[in-house]
Amino acid sequence: MATRKEIDGSAGVPQFYGKELRFKREQAGLTLEKLVDGSFYGITYLSEIEHGHRRMPVDLAQHVDRVLGTDGFFQRRCEDVRQAKQGAHAAFFAPVAEAETRARTIDQWSGTLIPGLLQTRSYAQGVVRSTHSLDTAEEVEAKINARLQRARLFDDPKKPEYWVVLHESLVRHSIVPPVEMAEQLDQITALVRRGRVVTQILPWNGPTRPLTELPLLLLNFDNEPPLLYTEGPYHGQIIDDPAIVMQYRKAYDRLRAAALPPEVSLALIEKAAEEYRHGQHPS
Repeated sequence: MATRKEIDGSAGVPQFYGKELRFKREQAGLTLEKLVDGSFYGITYLSEIEHGHRRMPVDLAQHVDRVLGTDGFFQRRCEDVRQAKQGAHAAFFAPVAEAETRARTIDQWSGTLIPGLLQTRSYAQGVVRSTHSLDTAEEVEAKINARLQRARLFDDPKKPEYWVVLHESLVRHSIVPPVEMAEQLDQITALVRRGRVVTQILPWNGPTRPLTELPLLLLNFDNEPPLLYTEGPYHGQIIDDPAIVMQYRKAYDRLRAAALPPEVSLALIEKAAEEYRHGQHPS
């Protein structure tokens, strides 16, 4: 029998919310299965809400209030949890950052910027300052810290598996000073050599032009359907329709097939880092 895991309600708003949900559920003598019965959600989903790992959808909150007779409490407090989980992330991206923590595999393609999961502080600062030029110093710092916090995923030695395809231009053309770009490429190299990421470079002449302007983030999970996320500087879109996600999965696989092998890509990245370090433009 699985060991019951205690919930620290003092850890934050999501944990407080989840602990209260568990208390009310057990007070009513209901199992997770009984509480979700009649909703569109499963017991794993509800368990993750109780532990503060996932936000409560409004429709599920309404169902829970109805079953537990809690007079709309969980629906009213949904927004508090949403804001707490969003932090400094843009509202359209916050659910993706949350989903990354549950992902079994993450596959990504980027033709415009080094992805956020791989960014150093200086690179992230360059991106944030260029896209949010009116932000205060405090707002910029909050956005950078939220982005760097996402990379804590790689502290786990095995999960998630992360595979990224980068356009060659991201290595050849820097948005930060050369020394900082060398540090950025060194960070990618270190993650590759630790076995935490697989990186491929798509050459300039890769036969995939129709897709090169559209960033792709594909997430697969153990107990939920896969997701696709794509974005622009000020908007993002999550797609969970299985047929559409599968189409983009095939497109991503074609990008990956057209890219340089991982070992060749690593050598290219390391060579470019050395050239940046010595004040040379990567050839």
